[in-house]
Amino acid sequence: MKIGIDARMMSSDFGIGRYVQQLVKHLLEIDKENQYVLYVRKYENEYEITNYENCKMVIADIPWYGWEEQVKFKKIIDREKVDLMHFPHWNAPLLYNKPFVVTIHDLTMYHYPRPEATTLGPIKFWLKDKVHRLVVRHAVKRAKKIFVTSEFTRQDAHDTLKASMEKMVVTYQAPFEKLQITNYLPAVQAQALQAGKLQIAEPYVLYVGAAYPHKNLDGLLKAWKIFCEKYGEDYKLVLVGKDSYFYKKLKSQITDHRSLIYLDSIDDEQLSGLYQHARLFIFPSLYEGFGLPPLEAMSHGVPVASSNRSCMPEVLGDAVLYFDPENYEQMADVICQGLTNEEVRFVLKNNANELLKMYSWEKLARETVGVYQSLAYQLAVVI
Repeated sequence: MKIGIDARMMSSDFGIGRYVQQLVKHLLEIDKENQYVLYVRKYENEYEITNYENCKMVIADIPWYGWEEQVKFKKIIDREKVDLMHFPHWNAPLLYNKPFVVTIHDLTMYHYPRPEATTLGPIKFWLKDKVHRLVVRHAVKRAKKIFVTSEFTRQDAHDTLKASMEKMVVTYQAPFEKLQITNYLPAVQAQALQAGKLQIAEPYVLYVGAAYPHKNLDGLLKAWKIFCEKYGEDYKLVLVGKDSYFYKKLKSQITDHRSLIYLDSIDDEQLSGLYQHARLFIFPSLYEGFGLPPLEAMSHGVPVASSNRSCMPEVLGDAVLYFDPENYEQMADVICQGLTNEEVRFVLKNNANELLKMYSWEKLARETVGVYQSLAYQLAVVI
């Protein structure tokens, strides 16, 4: 079977990009029977994926979410005459009428729209949002199968989009391989000095991720203020994420910079160092489709305190301390427990080691190939 994958987002910089990167990497390692066509942006030629005889790379230098994706990208796909197309995000061209599968990572746009972050006016944003929702519903309706990131997302897609439960397949993602690094601390300190004029001193609590409203960093800062007032200022709170409208807005609201450090765009080696030296990882999100950062923290041996919302209890099990993300007093108390209760920290680390065995990119790739293969007979009849 000839399988096309929209790999234009493939990257190590953000969630969906990393999903595509790891999916492609492991598919090519385990599957020697099917032929793969990877549609990539020009700058992605640097990926070492040309050594596989069953893989062809096709340049599709087309931005996502625009009209070119709807028209030009479809034409590029059609030239290769693939039997099955995999869109690893919801942005499948509306006019693409050949067999395809799609991955739905979450439905944030339905639950937490972000009109304040756009440079478009309210009318243009409204129109763009309507088009995006049309594309999502088309993808869900026309897809042969829908990959979802958790049982929570499966139920959410069913409730919100009326997607068939039988059509959806849960494939859990996994934390990324821990880097083998040495002598990283000076580099991290230099980044801190550049970004916030502060030097990171242990111990500290770490958050890694975006600052979108549903990530609840406003709530985290309220809880952190309570924590400092109740338990002292011996700890720092380190926020790591790509500088954006929401991080700029968040920083403008911070009045006490003594216990808060913000780092922008650090590399994987420095991030791994930050994970390894963190005393506790905090994840206050109100909504997630899967939530990789807590698992990445666990893979570095860091205890985790997490929101109890959306998919987090399903994904994180008994390996974290939970709190109500809108109860800031409770969040502050849980942070204190995660930092100071050595018995609890020991249990969390042991439970995390067991939990991490459940998640594997190779397993995800094998389950994905299994779905491709299950469609093979049906596609052979239709094509």
